[in-house]
Formats: sequence, structure tokens, C-alpha cells
Amino acid sequence: MKKSVSIIGGGPAALLLAAFLDPQQFNVTIYEKNKTLGRKFLVAGKGGFNLTHSEPIAQLIQRYTPSHFLQEALLDFDNHDFQKWIDLMGIPTYIGTSKRVYPESGIKPIEVLNAILDVLNKRSVAIQYQHTWTGWNTNQDLVFNTDIEVKSDYTIFALGGGSWKVTGSDGTWLGLFKKRGIDVVPFKASNCAYGVNWRDDFINLHEGNPLKNIAISCGDKTQKGEVVITRFGLEGNAIYAISPQIRKELNAKQRATIFLDLKPTLSYNDLLQKIQKSSLKKTSEKLQKELKMSPAQIGLLKTYLSKETYLNSELLAQNIKHLRIEITGSALLDEAISTTGGIQLNALDENFELKMMKNNYCIGEMIDLDAPTGGYLLQSCFSMGVFLARHLNVIP
Repeated sequence: MKKSVSIIGGGPAALLLAAFLDPQQFNVTIYEKNKTLGRKFLVAGKGGFNLTHSEPIAQLIQRYTPSHFLQEALLDFDNHDFQKWIDLMGIPTYIGTSKRVYPESGIKPIEVLNAILDVLNKRSVAIQYQHTWTGWNTNQDLVFNTDIEVKSDYTIFALGGGSWKVTGSDGTWLGLFKKRGIDVVPFKASNCAYGVNWRDDFINLHEGNPLKNIAISCGDKTQKGEVVITRFGLEGNAIYAISPQIRKELNAKQRATIFLDLKPTLSYNDLLQKIQKSSLKKTSEKLQKELKMSPAQIGLLKTYLSKETYLNSELLAQNIKHLRIEITGSALLDEAISTTGGIQLNALDENFELKMMKNNYCIGEMIDLDAPTGGYLLQSCFSMGVFLARHLNVIP
């Protein structure tokens, strides 16, 4: 006799779990609060559908905070495994210049989702739409807004994080687990914009301008990349990647300090030599002509340095390599690309089973993990889903 599996939520972790569960062993039902599956999955497709990253698995594992928790799942079903699998589904991929993996040109995000849904259909996965999970009854059965009560052999929660509420991932489930005595962590924004109190004259001139080919440091982490100057502060891949370090300082001091290296390919001595040997008289011309600095980069230096420091070659070179910027806060939770918080890692065993609730599992962004943008978030969901499916498939 087949066992029953209830999957609560219809995001990427849930979809891959359902796709890999053995249909000969399980009757699988997905309960989705929306009218369609994968709404947040499709949001990731805006502006280029970055499915995963192509870097070697040893490096990929280190992108997660903490890295050890997902190691076994990532090794079991890694980024290259996903590429091979999705290719078999009729979705060929390519690796971009940033080493990120995308569907081949012309393939729309909805086509990727539909290819996965075709797999679920062939495996007879049932889908109940507009079913919002609201907790448990006194018999520990699942309760939904539709007044149905469901008893399952296995229940897998894939409820998502706390951002992009419009997709259904609103984090309201946190209180339900807390009432059960399960350790949870409040959601915090990750991969988000960070606030800077810009001077009016600077932001009025440079709002929307990028700072390209820079490096940003916070604590012991340095990340090369690009950020955009916004009225709120800074956003972009370089600052997203150091979110854990920024968030740690914000939690401790309500302020964080980052340092910009505006010319990471040049050493301090290289910079000093170029500045001092220039025949140009104006400092701004030296920076523009000799160092190829943008107006926004020059504007930053003028804003944050005193006139004396700006005109002193040695001090100027030091600040080009190490410009101090104070971060005042993070963007609103719902504006973040992803969130940290949710189910504490110590509440789960090595197979993502809740220690306090046998045969109940949690996967996806609802777990208190962090990862930068670049396909890492989706890959973690894919890997957790497949790993758990394979675990359930071999339980006697």
C-alpha cells in the first residue's frame, strides 16, 4: 500500500521534491495557497532566469552560511546534476560570462516551470490550489482554510521565506511553529539594499549611477563586483554577497561599516605613482584621465574626504583603496530578494526532519540559511528537495 505525502507550498524546493519522489511508493499531494504553482520561482526569471551557478561544488558549498548544513544535500544533487536533469526535461542551458547558468536564449521562465510541472503530472502528483495551511488540529492533522483536515504519513513544509509577499511567501507560518515549541528565528532581509545617509548634493547628482569593478569589504569578507547608488543607499551583487557580515554588525550596533576599494586591480603604490606622476593639475582630472574613475567614484571621494585629504596624494590613494562608508540599516523585509530566519537549524536533523515532530520535514527558504545571489538560492532549494526525496524513497 502506498504511503501519503503532503507537501505544503509550491515553490522550487517543493517542485523538485515531488519530481523525485517514487510514484510507486507514494501518493503525493501539493497544497498551494495560490491559484498557480511556482510564483516566486517565476519572479527569479525577471531580468534573466539565473537557475544555478556553474562553479565547482567545493566552492559552491562555501557560498552558504553556514556552509556545513547543506553540504550533504549539495554533494548528493549538485549544480551540474541539475543542469543535466533540466536538459532532459527539454530545457537546455548555457553558462554566461559571470559563470551563472541560464536557460538557452528564447526559453521563457514559464516554459521552465511547465517542463517541471509536466514531470509532476506524469508522476501523478495531485495539486490542491487555494489551500492555505493554518496549523494542526488536536489529532495533529493538517488544517487548511478550506476546512479540510489531512492526515499524512509524511508532511513536508516548503513554505518559503518572508519576502515577496505577493507571491504567497509571507512568513506568517512562523508563529504556528513557535507555538509548537519549535525553535524559530525572526526573518531579516538578505540580498537587499543597504541604507546610507548620502549628502543631498551628492545623491541629487549621482542617484542611479553604478560603481563598477569595485570591491566591498565588511568584517573579514571582501567581494568584487558592482553596486548602484540609490536614494536609499547601495544595492547590487557586490553588497548582497556580504549581507551576513553587514547584518551581524547591524544587529550588534545598529550601524555597520563597509570599505570600498574603488580600484581593486591597482595597488596603493600603483595609484600613488599614477597620481604623483601625472602632468595634469586638477585632482579630479588625474582621477578621471589617469585612473579612469567615473564621475560617481570621484563624487564619492569629494563627499567623504576633506579638501586637505583629497588634495594629498598619499591620503587620496589610501582612501581610493579603503573608503569608509557607514551603513544605517537594511531595506524593508518585503523588498529583499531573500531572507534569513525561519526554522532554526538545530530544530532539524541531517535529513531536514523536525526533531520534535517525527515524519515532518522542512526544506527551502523557510530554513535559517543565507546565500548570495547568483543561482545559489535556487540551487539550495533544488538540492534539498532532491536529497529529501531520495531519503524518503529508501525508508523501509
